[in-house]
Amino acid sequence: MLHLRHLVGRSTLRALLFASAAGLAAGGALLATDVLAAPVRAQAAAPAFVSDRLSVEVVGSGPDVILIPGFASSREVWRAEAERLKASHRVHLVQLAGFAGEPWSHGDGPFLEPMIGELARYVREAGLERPAVVGHSMGGLTGLMLAQRHPERVGRVMSVDSLPFFSALYGPTATVETARPFAEQTAAAIRSMDEAAFRAGQVQTDATMARNEATRAAMLEWSVASDRQAMAAAMRDVMTTDLRPGLATMSTPVWAIYAADADGGAPAGMADGLWAREYAGLPGVRLIRVDGSRHFIMADQPARFAGLVDQFLAD
Repeated sequence: MLHLRHLVGRSTLRALLFASAAGLAAGGALLATDVLAAPVRAQAAAPAFVSDRLSVEVVGSGPDVILIPGFASSREVWRAEAERLKASHRVHLVQLAGFAGEPWSHGDGPFLEPMIGELARYVREAGLERPAVVGHSMGGLTGLMLAQRHPERVGRVMSVDSLPFFSALYGPTATVETARPFAEQTAAAIRSMDEAAFRAGQVQTDATMARNEATRAAMLEWSVASDRQAMAAAMRDVMTTDLRPGLATMSTPVWAIYAADADGGAPAGMADGLWAREYAGLPGVRLIRVDGSRHFIMADQPARFAGLVDQFLAD
């Protein structure tokens, strides 16, 4: 789930690689590779909503779809999908504060819960009627949280290569309390690493997150442009947020799309077992594996991903 694979032990790194692991971060008719090769703010219109936790750009018209990027990512990760969907849907492109050059004013304070509150406020104030929510990595966790905290605000959720408890990657017996020390250590490392070491670590990690060079280059620039305090706060919250206890009572339809790649990614059997185990408590969840992809499914398998989004929105 993080671009911080170099910060933790090698056994954890293997887990991080196939879960949403090293990239809680970032990209479909316009090729995703073309969009991701662009600068961080390329093609962005003036946001329709701005707060100190997030901003939202709106394109197109029709049924509402909210697209949420992951850890340290720009909304541009969704640009290709937004361009494809805007002829038939009103697309709401979220940008989280502190990521990809966006300002952060909350120091080491909480990240996830206040952001979820602002996202729910946006849905309410914009008058959206139970929109579909699609989130990648940390954005997938955000979509599940929004549906659990504010079920009346969400019509359906697609979680893209994300789990309801990130720290389950440490093993099936992991809990919030056992994960807390690792979360604090990881946050401290994010804050303290010098720029050269941080960039070098991102380059190494990004190679495991996507197959094409343009995607990796965009990921690198987004993460380097992100605020370290925001990254640390987000990672600490993500590692200590367990949504599994609330799965059994969820009525919001959920699709969980996950990646498998025999060449440097998650082995299919391992990914199948992990996703089946971690989503076991969610009634009616649809688990769909996308082969030949690393963490950034929308960039590595854009045609397959676009087809799944269309099915999800039509279901």
